Amino acid sequence: MKNLNRRQFLGRSAAGVSSVVLLPFIPNKLFATEKSDLTFGFQSWTIREKLVEDFSGTMKKMANWGYSSIEMCSPLGYKDAGFGLFNKMKTSDLRNTIEDSGLVCESAHYNFGELKESLDNRIEWSKEMGIKQVILSSFWLPEPTTLDDYRKACDELNVIAQKINKAGLKTGFHNHNMEFAKIDGQLIYDVIMAQLDPELVKMQFQVAVIDIGYKAADYFKKYPGRFISAHLADWSPATKKQVALGQGVVEWDELFEAAKIGGVQNFFVEMDPAVFEQSAQFLKSL
Repeated sequence: MKNLNRRQFLGRSAAGVSSVVLLPFIPNKLFATEKSDLTFGFQSWTIREKLVEDFSGTMKKMANWGYSSIEMCSPLGYKDAGFGLFNKMKTSDLRNTIEDSGLVCESAHYNFGELKESLDNRIEWSKEMGIKQVILSSFWLPEPTTLDDYRKACDELNVIAQKINKAGLKTGFHNHNMEFAKIDGQLIYDVIMAQLDPELVKMQFQVAVIDIGYKAADYFKKYPGRFISAHLADWSPATKKQVALGQGVVEWDELFEAAKIGGVQNFFVEMDPAVFEQSAQFLKSL
C-alpha cells in the first residue's frame, strides 16, 4: 500500500460514491477435509498497479503460483484509487478475463458511501460478476469518533445487509488496525461485534493486526460462527515489517484450527506483492 494507503484514500472518499477501495474468493475445502486441501485467494488492493498494466497476465501469474481466487475492489467505489479502468470494462469482460485465467471472484470490497447511495447498482454488479460476498471495507468514520458513532454505523450496515442478503448474497465487514483501538476504555472491535446482527453481517478478519498484538485465533474462538473470511499476513517483530507467510510470528496451525470455530469459509492473502509467491508456496506446503 505504497504512495496512497487505503486508510488515507478511503478517509477522504468514503462519504461519497465517487471515491473509494479492494479483494477475491473461492469456497475453501479446509473444513471439508484436511489442510492439504486448502485453497486460497488474494486481495487485489496491493497489486492494483500491476492489474492495470496487464490484467490478464497478472491473473494468470497468480493462478500459476497457486491462488484460486481474486477478491476485487468495487470499480465504482475505488475508481479514484487505481480501479477506474475496471469501471470502464463491461462486467462480463471483467469476469471472463478472471475466469479464463483459472480464477474466480466471489468476494469483493465496497465502501460505505456506495452501499448507502448505490446499493441496487452494486447488488446487480455483484451478481453479474458471480460475487457472493459483499464486504464493507470499513466505516472510515471521521475523527473524532465516539462509540455511539460506531453503533450508529453498525445499525446502518444491519439495514443495508437485509437488502443484500435478501438478494441472495452475504454481507461482511472488514477490520483494520483502527477498530482495535480503544475509546473510553472499550475496544472498538468488541463494540462493533455487539452491535452488528450476527445473522445479517459476518466478519472478515485482518490477520495483520498481529503487528499490534491481536491474534486472529483468539477472536475466532471468542466469537464462534461470526466470521466469513480472513485476510492473511505475517509479521516480524525483529524487522518491524510484514514478511512472507510462515516467516513471522503467526501460529498458522492454531489459526486454521480456530478458523473452523469462527466459521471462516475462505482466505485471501493481502501483502506486499514481493511476497505473494513465497506465501503461496507456504500455504501449499500445509
